[in-house]
Amino acid sequence: MDLRTQLVDEEGRRKVAYLDTRGNPTIGVGHTGPEVHLGLIWDDEMIDKTLDADIAAKRVEVEYALPWFKNLNEPRQAVLLQMAFQMGTKGLLGFPNTLAAVHDGRWMDAANGMLASRWYQQTPHRVDRLARQMATGAWVS
Repeated sequence: MDLRTQLVDEEGRRKVAYLDTRGNPTIGVGHTGPEVHLGLIWDDEMIDKTLDADIAAKRVEVEYALPWFKNLNEPRQAVLLQMAFQMGTKGLLGFPNTLAAVHDGRWMDAANGMLASRWYQQTPHRVDRLARQMATGAWVS
């Protein structure tokens, strides 16, 4: 298991642009941006290239915002990156208590913070899996 696999599982993989739940044109693996419009079609190579770039960009943003992020193991890093991928880095930073718990190694408190959020109400199955991953430090599929 790895972040890339999890993102494909959670976001899906679409070759044709569609409107996401917020009405944003989206393509590939949850990719949005000014270049995305309905009717746009990507091949597998473009989807893979863009996903890799999106993951790299989020990693840079999260590492900059949370310098201690690098001290986490890969499954816990993936949780924070998935949060940033789904809600944006600004959305991730809107979880100060959860992030403080992660920073301090209070894994159950961090997981409980995720489960007590509005984010959980919006995507409960995804958040449940990610909360278990945060709590255990092991990949959850």
